[in-house]
Amino acid sequence: MQTQQILRDTGKLLDDRGNLTTSGWATKPILDCNLENCRFYSLRFLQWARIKSWDYYAVTTPTHFFSFTISNIGYLGMVFAYVIEYGTGKFTEETLAVPFASGIQLPRSSIEGVSKYEKGAKHLSFTTAERLRHLSVRWPGFGGNTLNVEIDLTEPEDHESMNIVIPIHGKRFYYNRKINCMPASGWVEFEDRHIVVEPGKALANLDWGRGVWEYRSFWVWASASGFLSNGQTIGLNLGYGFGDTSAATENCFILDDKVHKLGQVEFTYDDRNFKEPWRMVSPDGRLDLTFRPFFERVAKTNALVLKSEVHQMFGRYQGWVVTDAGERIEISNLTGWAEEHHAKW
Repeated sequence: MQTQQILRDTGKLLDDRGNLTTSGWATKPILDCNLENCRFYSLRFLQWARIKSWDYYAVTTPTHFFSFTISNIGYLGMVFAYVIEYGTGKFTEETLAVPFASGIQLPRSSIEGVSKYEKGAKHLSFTTAERLRHLSVRWPGFGGNTLNVEIDLTEPEDHESMNIVIPIHGKRFYYNRKINCMPASGWVEFEDRHIVVEPGKALANLDWGRGVWEYRSFWVWASASGFLSNGQTIGLNLGYGFGDTSAATENCFILDDKVHKLGQVEFTYDDRNFKEPWRMVSPDGRLDLTFRPFFERVAKTNALVLKSEVHQMFGRYQGWVVTDAGERIEISNLTGWAEEHHAKW
């Protein structure tokens, strides 16, 4: 069984020479993300072009999926949002490619600060303070209409998250926080409709990523936030691909605010037909899931040095997981997603 190194001590992410001070996982963010210490090029003035940062929020409701992202991948910023209506399969997405990430602001910490993009009438901001996150969007012309969003996400005091630090190659690394099952409340205005996001029915995710990748990167990520039949919240965070995961994987599930850590998870899917069912199984017998997609989102970017192709499948999970205490939890019709991503960036 793979050793999962738990991070316990607070400190800096990078030392004075740009080396990771540690690697492993924790249930809360404990490292200062001091990206100014990066030392992976001898010509330091070029390093800004290789550092990647993003905040990706996803809100799952009984009828819709909403996603909002602000990212800075060095020589380019990517700001995007998309809306999926389950009943009709209607999908709307808009993306802004921002040269040199001009006007994009991303905070040093996942605990507090403001992520922001504003140009003209377009405005996206994600504000975090005292375990409350507020998402605000004004996007005229979104899908030929206008997208307006005001949503609050709450993190209970004892809410755990998946935090991972892994080396990739040399002085490259990945520092990531994934938060599942945040209660969401507020509203979305789109296509002359006012959609209420109701607490007790809607849950949100955050993918907060910072790091330096190799130019050619690949990963698979699976996630969900929802409810069990007894009303408990259940979240999934599974994946593999880039980086050295000998100290820890990002695999876990989250049951009523508590992270239950998993080791390796084996994925089986058809990369020639992503709509076929996916299988996710842990060799130690703690997870056995089938994911059946009902919608495929394909996102492709080709901007000279930057190329990216994502197949993000939305569907429903069926199967079971086993808690740290040995209790088997049945999962049925849990809405979530699974994606394959190839990037040159």
